[in-house]
Amino acid sequence: MSQKLNKIFSALADPTRRDILMMLLEDDMAVTDIADPFDISLAAISKHLIILTNAGLISQERHGRVKWCKLDTEATHEAFIWIQSFGKLNPLNLDSFEEFLEKEKLLNRSDLI
Repeated sequence: MSQKLNKIFSALADPTRRDILMMLLEDDMAVTDIADPFDISLAAISKHLIILTNAGLISQERHGRVKWCKLDTEATHEAFIWIQSFGKLNPLNLDSFEEFLEKEKLLNRSDLI
């Protein structure tokens, strides 16, 4: 497996980072807005964001004093292609995948409350 895929799967292994990615599915967000629902320090969130950025899962851009994060779907696409290469998987049912993401979002939001 390539070093890039190792970084992607390593980044996806952490539930906080997966939660951040779920949040960024909705829209680009400022770092402080990403940090709000979590019960960890802004410094800890910044470390998670660095890992996600290094894996190519998000990009960060500064606008004045605010740093914005944006989901980068190219890395997830590469991981998906790698998984599909096993050939025994059924094609992705996008409706089921969307339902899964919605359930995950609801579960994760209830955990944060």
